[in-house]
Amino acid sequence: MPDDPAIVVEGLRKRYKDRNALDGLDLTVRAGTVQGLLGPNGAGKTTAVRIMSTLLRPDEGRVEVAGVDVRARPDEARTRIGLLGQHAAVDEELGGRQNLEMFGRLHHLGARRAGARADELLARFELTDTGDTAVKRYSGGMRRRLDLAASLIPRPRVLFLDEPTTGLDPRGRTEVWNAVRSLVDGGTTVLLTTQYLEEADQLTDRIAVIDHGKVIAQGTADELKTRTGGDRVDVVVRDPAQLARAASLLTGDVVVDEDRRRVSASVGDRMAALTGTLRALEAAGVEAEDVAVRRPSLDEVFMHLTKGDAA
Repeated sequence: MPDDPAIVVEGLRKRYKDRNALDGLDLTVRAGTVQGLLGPNGAGKTTAVRIMSTLLRPDEGRVEVAGVDVRARPDEARTRIGLLGQHAAVDEELGGRQNLEMFGRLHHLGARRAGARADELLARFELTDTGDTAVKRYSGGMRRRLDLAASLIPRPRVLFLDEPTTGLDPRGRTEVWNAVRSLVDGGTTVLLTTQYLEEADQLTDRIAVIDHGKVIAQGTADELKTRTGGDRVDVVVRDPAQLARAASLLTGDVVVDEDRRRVSASVGDRMAALTGTLRALEAAGVEAEDVAVRRPSLDEVFMHLTKGDAA
């Protein structure tokens, strides 16, 4: 059914010696969406992906992907799953088309079907012109797009992307982002783990933040930002000596950043806060270089939810 969830995780637990990698993880992912999975290093993200993609067995819990219980029927689940890890899986000495044909043969497509599927995916990821070029001559973004193409050879209904743009420059990340968007437009469900919070902000429909092996918050990026305190007013002063005075004019959760000559505070009504702050600064004789109202960044949300643990 189209409205059925693509991924259901209930009470997932995995223990390594004296450490709980997963401690009762629950997660539901709607079909045809991008679900972000964020958390500090060691929070359990990769362990969860490995279990959901049948590479690791949990100690407890249930995982259903594309309607299949991955513990009870792992072989069937693998026919509906694609996985792209942090490191390239293609052969650098071969051309892009040769790589895709090889993956097609590994998936028992036969020579003719493997070639047709390779041509289809090269066109989809805008790699047709370089299909005969050795992969070692590809840019980072091109390699990751080829990796994505290879993961789609069996037409998976659910695709797991574990930090797919690690090490790429901004251009390469943008190329991969565009490729992911095209997959979702075609109906693929994507679960994405990433170290780049901007990436989660750009790509995901919903985000689950996990820490110590369980989900501690979830929602859209906007919902998580609102949960962290909603809008904030930022004031950048010309004279650092006036920072304390500017801070005294604001109310709520006031944060002072001496390096940037900036004070920031949570606000309710955006326009009223902006107007009131400008009037208060003028009346107090505080010269501002910039005054703006903004939403909190996903970085701030992440730091708040995980209490500053390393990402």
